[in-house]
Amino acid sequence: MPGNDVDAVTGAFGYSGKYITERLLAAGRSVRTLTGHPDRANPFGDRVSVFAFNFDRPAALVESLRGADTLFNTYWVRFARGRTTFDAAVENTKTLLRAAKEAGVRKIVHISIANPSEGSPLPYFRGKAILERTIIDSGLGYAIIRPTVIFGREDILINNIAWLLRRSPAFAIPGNGEYRLQPVFVEDVADMAVRAAREAGNAVFDAVGPETFTFNELVRLIARKIGSRARIVHVPPGPVLLASRLIGFVVDDVVLTRDEVAGLTSGLLVSDAPPRGSTRLSDWLDENAAVLGTRYASELGRHYR
Repeated sequence: MPGNDVDAVTGAFGYSGKYITERLLAAGRSVRTLTGHPDRANPFGDRVSVFAFNFDRPAALVESLRGADTLFNTYWVRFARGRTTFDAAVENTKTLLRAAKEAGVRKIVHISIANPSEGSPLPYFRGKAILERTIIDSGLGYAIIRPTVIFGREDILINNIAWLLRRSPAFAIPGNGEYRLQPVFVEDVADMAVRAAREAGNAVFDAVGPETFTFNELVRLIARKIGSRARIVHVPPGPVLLASRLIGFVVDDVVLTRDEVAGLTSGLLVSDAPPRGSTRLSDWLDENAAVLGTRYASELGRHYR
């Protein structure tokens, strides 16, 4: 990469941030991470320096970024909870961008979402669009990567579909299930991010995999790969959300939100762009079927505890 040999990654102990960090370390880069959980165990040991987000202490945030060439930003929230809201996540990210510019960061590689829109009724997609505009206007160099549905070993959506298919006699699909998804492998996204940091100029592009499924096809594929005999039924979104809240009470988690169902059924998790990822979900399922869904993946456990 141009510039010095130091990079910063938000959430290096998390999901996509972990795979970006692995690739940076393998390339001989020095890595710092900014995290909301600085006291958690560091899986990278002394190879990764750890700093708190310090959104409420901008001067400290600037110092944690000073000397970094590229900031890889994976920070976001999946749903609002208490003081953790989408509006707060937008403002926190704006604070992060200002700190990066003041610290002399050359480029930001930002993980966004496919089909963002400032006019969207869904705060997830609306917030992502606001941040894209902020990044473009920031004066920083940038690469904005827009994944659809990211899958991998630490994935929540695909894993928990499999978890339910393993344990329930029936699996409820919201609506007709004919809305489409285009899953992309987390390691392919990490490769795109690291490659984008090296490339000259600015870029905005979708990150999608080589296969497109209807939700019906996706659920049946997962069921077949893991050997589930659950009956797959179609149910209006309302009862599906009610059932998800009941399951959430049992597993102490937020399983599914109304906005997530709306985004899924509106076809927002698919792209018209050519696929940039090469890993096929169907092949990955063959390799990981034995462990997929054997444990529940908790969003609250990952980010709030």
